[in-house]
Amino acid sequence: MTQLALVIDLNVCVGCHACVTSCKEWNTSGWAGPMVDQNPYGASPNGTFFNRVQTFEVGTFPDTETVHFPKSCLHCEEPPCVPVCPTGASYKRADNGVVLVDYDKCIGCKYCSWACPYGARELDAEQKVMKKCTLCIDRITDAKLSERDRKPACVLACPTSARLFGDVHDPDSEVSVAIRERGGYQLMPEWGTKPANHYLPRQKTRIHIDPDELTRVDNPLRKEDLTSYTGEETLDDVAW
Repeated sequence: MTQLALVIDLNVCVGCHACVTSCKEWNTSGWAGPMVDQNPYGASPNGTFFNRVQTFEVGTFPDTETVHFPKSCLHCEEPPCVPVCPTGASYKRADNGVVLVDYDKCIGCKYCSWACPYGARELDAEQKVMKKCTLCIDRITDAKLSERDRKPACVLACPTSARLFGDVHDPDSEVSVAIRERGGYQLMPEWGTKPANHYLPRQKTRIHIDPDELTRVDNPLRKEDLTSYTGEETLDDVAW
């Protein structure tokens, strides 16, 4: 069976959020929309996003790294969100493996969000239904679009090509080759959900930093040797 999925390269993701904004723009006006933002800022933000980028720092200064980690529905092969749905609104397509929500059947009970170990589902505050990434199902199944355009909006928008899209069950596909040759891994495989989406690990680099390199070379006091006051008149003392 075909299993469409994303493969995200953490080594080249720069955290620009192009995937987030393109996803929002396409889906809010498409089949899965609207995606409202009633209170997007503040202590208790309220908004619907299919894709979010979490940025955090690891290590201890000066040996630190900034990691940008995109997260969305992983379109699991054994999705726990499907069997817990009391109305059958959550389902997995047999033809391509994409996990979707039928809004006409969804009652907003949040059972699916509780069952999902990845926090990938959100309640739309306006429609009162659960929403999640659809892999832009209306794009990828649209025969009127060119083959190049039959990809999720986030994939097309990524400036560093950090997001790959394809069939992970096809051993010769771009995504399968990347997973096999570059050590692609699933998120939290111990849950037994068999996430279809994979991540490509960051490549570790080592650099040696001398203490002098941590001091600004453009420090004006150091540059002009004004670290101690000599009592001489300077431009700051001149009355124009």
